[in-house]
Amino acid sequence: MSSRPREGRAEDQKHLTLAEKQKYIENYDFIHCDESSKYEKVAKIGQGTFGEVFKAREKKSNKKFVAMKKVLMDHEKEGFPITALREIRILQLLKHENVVNLIEICRTKATVANNHRSTFYLVFDFCEHDLAGLLSNINVKFSLGEIKKVMQQLLNGLYYIHSNKILHRDMKAANVLITKTGILKLADFGLARAFSVPKADSKNRYTNRVVTLWYRPPELLLGDRNYGPPVDMWGAGCIMAEMWTRSPIMQGGTEQQQLQYISQLCGSFTPEVWPGVEELDLYKTIELLKGHKRKVKERLRPYVKDEHGCDLLDKLLTLDPKKRIDADSALNHDFFWCDPMPCDLSKMLSQHLQSMFEYLAPRRTMKYQQQMNQIVKTQDNSLIDRVW
Repeated sequence: MSSRPREGRAEDQKHLTLAEKQKYIENYDFIHCDESSKYEKVAKIGQGTFGEVFKAREKKSNKKFVAMKKVLMDHEKEGFPITALREIRILQLLKHENVVNLIEICRTKATVANNHRSTFYLVFDFCEHDLAGLLSNINVKFSLGEIKKVMQQLLNGLYYIHSNKILHRDMKAANVLITKTGILKLADFGLARAFSVPKADSKNRYTNRVVTLWYRPPELLLGDRNYGPPVDMWGAGCIMAEMWTRSPIMQGGTEQQQLQYISQLCGSFTPEVWPGVEELDLYKTIELLKGHKRKVKERLRPYVKDEHGCDLLDKLLTLDPKKRIDADSALNHDFFWCDPMPCDLSKMLSQHLQSMFEYLAPRRTMKYQQQMNQIVKTQDNSLIDRVW
């Protein structure tokens, strides 16, 4: 290894011709960042604004599978995206059974073919399913004990990340992975960030343009920038309800419509129910529904059919974030401590040998919705409106 100081090597780079720089990049040995060619891509399993995710096989062992998440570099003139650096730093900090495990970062070799710009991948342990994919398959049936196990693991993951002062900020069924042995992993920390509890005389100013619309809590929709862990707990409530309804419970097309659906289910936003809501930026500028009573238990009981489950959902989908249940209290809720107790998922999952991901699932057609509606009926045998 050269003993020349780093400043000296950097100074030499300034005087290289373009061809010499390209040759230097081609031959540079990144000792802490392996080439992605050590893996062979098997299938594409995810696609979104974050980029692409692939299932891949490690060539050396041939039986070890990983998930490779491509780092988007399209808008970077030079350097590495700050959002990806934040995600990597958070994933390196978090080590827990219910959080996805980052194995390494790898790269393609910089050559003429790719204009001397490497592509980088985050490499994770492979999980066979995501929750959205499982719920979109009519043949996958969760018992009450299995639903409890899913939610218990999800809340364990949230308790861990919140204890480590991390917000996920993109809770949704597609970001909840489940292995074939039934271990749940919170995934996609692309929007995650560290948070701090502000002092009495100051406020945090985080962006409120986070969380997929259908899972976005009311405080963010009303412009709150001084938020914390309750934003993830609202998403956990939406996911919990989805375990029974099998599709997202509030599918707004716009932020205004999403607020309307929330009001229709959770009641109108008033200072009596939610002290301080009138101080949020958009409270007076958006037309909000008036006079709606809270109907969470009433609307969800025909699906859930479990008193403790309805009560926990009611506490998770609380409008006022200060009153919304936290992960620790949720884990101590009676829902998890009465029969049937949370039970292992591996037996049920062993009946389904093919991976299920939202990306690979067929689009939910009217026929699919009609089939799902036949599963859940009210006591008088009439069908329930599935989307609020």
